[in-house]
Amino acid sequence: MKKGLKIATIGGGSSYTPELIEGFINRKNELPVREIWLVDVEAGKEKLTIVGDLAKRMVKKAKADITIHLTLDRHEALKDADFVTTQLRVGLLEARIKDERIPNSHHVIGQETNGPGGMFKGLRTIPVILDICKDMEKLCPEAWLINFANPAGMVTEAVLRYSNQKKVVGLCNGPIGIERNIAEVLHVNPEEIYVEFVGLNHMVFAKTVYYQGNDITKDVVYKMTENDSGSTLKNIHATGWDKTFLRTLNMIPIDYLRYYWQTKEQLEEQKKAYKEHGTRAEVVKNVESELFELYKQEELAEKPKQLDQRGGAYYSMAACNLINSIYNDKRDIQVVNTKNNGAILDIDPNSAVETNCVITKQGPIPLTSGYLPVAISGIIQQIKSFERLVAEAAVTGDYNKALLAMTINPLTPSDNEAHVLLDELLEAHQTYLPRFFKKE
Repeated sequence: MKKGLKIATIGGGSSYTPELIEGFINRKNELPVREIWLVDVEAGKEKLTIVGDLAKRMVKKAKADITIHLTLDRHEALKDADFVTTQLRVGLLEARIKDERIPNSHHVIGQETNGPGGMFKGLRTIPVILDICKDMEKLCPEAWLINFANPAGMVTEAVLRYSNQKKVVGLCNGPIGIERNIAEVLHVNPEEIYVEFVGLNHMVFAKTVYYQGNDITKDVVYKMTENDSGSTLKNIHATGWDKTFLRTLNMIPIDYLRYYWQTKEQLEEQKKAYKEHGTRAEVVKNVESELFELYKQEELAEKPKQLDQRGGAYYSMAACNLINSIYNDKRDIQVVNTKNNGAILDIDPNSAVETNCVITKQGPIPLTSGYLPVAISGIIQQIKSFERLVAEAAVTGDYNKALLAMTINPLTPSDNEAHVLLDELLEAHQTYLPRFFKKE
């Protein structure tokens, strides 16, 4: 009989890994993790070694009975794993820079999970995740796949539709950030409020806020607009919401909605940043370089505070809370990406949604929220259509399906511009998109 859990983390050389290690250390008394296998590709070998050494120092300092393994062999890492976490970035930050720079050069929002850039991150990521699912079928068929790789909702959609991996959950730290921002505005602890979320990954809304059993959504929205509480995410510029609009909407949108409802302002801000210090990806690249220099320091044996600047706040909270709740059958409520199963009536029951779920040993059970409010139903369904087409294009390598997906995205200005963007981004990412360049 196994004495503890084996965790396989694919993309183990990520700068986020110390967050994950800290999360497991903090839960060592109730989550018996005994092995953590950090796996990466050859291009990430140096970072894997640096992060892995820090992880070993963290475990040693905490006196946790956890063994850290480093490998470039994915099969070795997956064999008999209980949980598989994915935090990979196909093409590294260089690919993200292209996802942001190329749309910007055409006066279009450049962003890693939304619009044309988000589409191409999906096209690169989905085939890799599906390959991991095939490996899991053979090597750890009972394991849970916990995906943090962006675009998390689109990836979850693809896994549900194009793989045999049913034990899959997509994660994002966005809802946690919104909840904590609401608590801060109210001057209460996050545990004192309950927030009902509905929507999709990076297209989610805090629909209702409860405090002491009362619906206080209207009061929260009023306070947030009165004080202009700003962006909860470090990677999105807070341009301020129109008070009348948000109060009439009577919901709190995740900051990514700014790209759709403040497109002009966000594009102007991106162009300004582009000239001053480059894209967000280039800023992140500099932050990562500084982080890895810190990680190299042999006296460092804990997660550095500078990691919060990376934009991954609450990563370990989301991932480790989820794993802990599944393993211990806690039946608490968390916001995750999972199969809809009729929870949101406007969306296909087989599609992935991001909503409140009871987390059990058999996985997330989404809580019923009924029909979406009419004001947000259209944009959510439009993005879901986009996600499904991107997933199909990623699996088939069908250029026409990719063009259709690009064209229907709200951030693409026209069908002609869609053609230009698609061709330029395909050429830029040719190395990572072999299905689109199959020889006849």
